[in-house]
Amino acid sequence: MAANRMPPFLKTAAMGFVVLWLLVAAFPFLWTMWGSFKVQGDFFSRENWTYALWGVRTTVETGGAFTGAGYHGAWVTNEFWRAALNTGIVVVFVVAISLTLGTLGGYALSRSNFRYAWWILIAALIFRAMPHITLVSGYLLPFFQLNIWGYLATSVIVLVAINQPFTLWMLHSFFQSIPKDLDESAMVDGCSRFGAFRRVIIPVMWPGVITTGLFSFLLAYNDFAVTAMLLSQENQTMVPRIAGFLGTTQVQGNVMYAVAAVVSATAPLFVLVLFFQRQIVSGLTAGAVKG
Repeated sequence: MAANRMPPFLKTAAMGFVVLWLLVAAFPFLWTMWGSFKVQGDFFSRENWTYALWGVRTTVETGGAFTGAGYHGAWVTNEFWRAALNTGIVVVFVVAISLTLGTLGGYALSRSNFRYAWWILIAALIFRAMPHITLVSGYLLPFFQLNIWGYLATSVIVLVAINQPFTLWMLHSFFQSIPKDLDESAMVDGCSRFGAFRRVIIPVMWPGVITTGLFSFLLAYNDFAVTAMLLSQENQTMVPRIAGFLGTTQVQGNVMYAVAAVVSATAPLFVLVLFFQRQIVSGLTAGAVKG
């Protein structure tokens, strides 16, 4: 009703603001995606920025206004698919381990009547506030001594250690929003504590698990510092591999490979968020409502 009483000029202004915000937010990705089908001389032209729009040099070099040379060079010539596969492995294990431990731990702490439960959460919060590089440096020596540095398992261990306090706190808040009467009713009906947790509580808080899992996914998927320090050249994930395409002061890189790889790495995130957007919204609001 309030929206219907809004003055026309205010509706127009609000709609214009939303459209402007969407354009500003989406422009970097859309521009990068457009430029990924050009040659470097167009996309990074110092002579005329409109070359990136019309593909002047791309037409001269390839015979067409668009080219897939950047994607071919990244995925085929430089085997970016290996980095994508490594990222998938790391993400699956980080999310699975973090959610399993976070769900069990969050449920146990939310139903515990002992004071130590609160101190465990405070300790987890302190570890979450620590810089990631602190945990990385602490793990380096044992990784070298065990001769496992450079393998995917090392990044999984550290990313789980970084992510676990967050999942514990977030899932704990979701469990707190579920009345304990549900557990007790299920146990009266013959379920064990774990049976009540599995059959009654988990289905109720499934949106919270999806939301927490998505944030865990983003942490592992977008990480640079941990994976760049712990993984060897052969086992790099996508984000460090993209940085490698840019080269260094001593080694010449290919920036168009990096542009194509950035688009390839970003596109799945849009699909994922769109696919799970309902669960994300309901999960984010569920933890704020007490049962």
